[in-house]
Amino acid sequence: MADLSQFQHPRFARMYERISAESERRGTAAHRDRALAGLVGRVIEIGAGNGLNFSHYPDAVTEVVAVEPDDHLRGLAEEAATRAPVPVRVLAGHATALPVDDHGFDAAVASLVLCSIADTQAALAEIRRVLKPTGQLRFFEHVRSEKPWFGLLQDAIAPLWSRIGGGCHPNRDTAAAIRAAGFDIEELDRFYYAPLRFFPSHAHILGRARPRPTTS
Repeated sequence: MADLSQFQHPRFARMYERISAESERRGTAAHRDRALAGLVGRVIEIGAGNGLNFSHYPDAVTEVVAVEPDDHLRGLAEEAATRAPVPVRVLAGHATALPVDDHGFDAAVASLVLCSIADTQAALAEIRRVLKPTGQLRFFEHVRSEKPWFGLLQDAIAPLWSRIGGGCHPNRDTAAAIRAAGFDIEELDRFYYAPLRFFPSHAHILGRARPRPTTS
């Protein structure tokens, strides 16, 4: 198994375990439903966290392979997998070296995770590798605001936020990164909501993309 020591954020993991229930009640659960609606076949989930997506997968999904590097969150995900309505297999691993074969999945899910991966392009390249040519990427991410003043605020707080938030960068243009990695975005919804009571509403994107056909 790969060395995952650099991906351990025990304080953040325990904080996330505490606050995630509130986030679900304040709208995140409904956005998970939208992000996963209509999925079929085999799905790989990148950075599954504590497994909050698992209960939202539709019945047509035949298997979810959930990859999570953090030991504490992965343990919670394994517990959540036992209650999931579809088969879920939780693996230790990280997004830039997914422990699965090429072209084996009908869909990949990136949910509130691309902000925290150090090398986003490497992670998206791995997603392309494991997807079937006809597969799709579903994404639900918080991103840099299009409001200039709020975007500058996100830029300013990003270094501190990253240190206390498990590597999260709140100012990433994730849609642009997805396109740059060779995906065509077919659906994109940009919206604002506050996932926690004392946090301001901030920008999120939700949608789907497909690998751009390669030219020989």
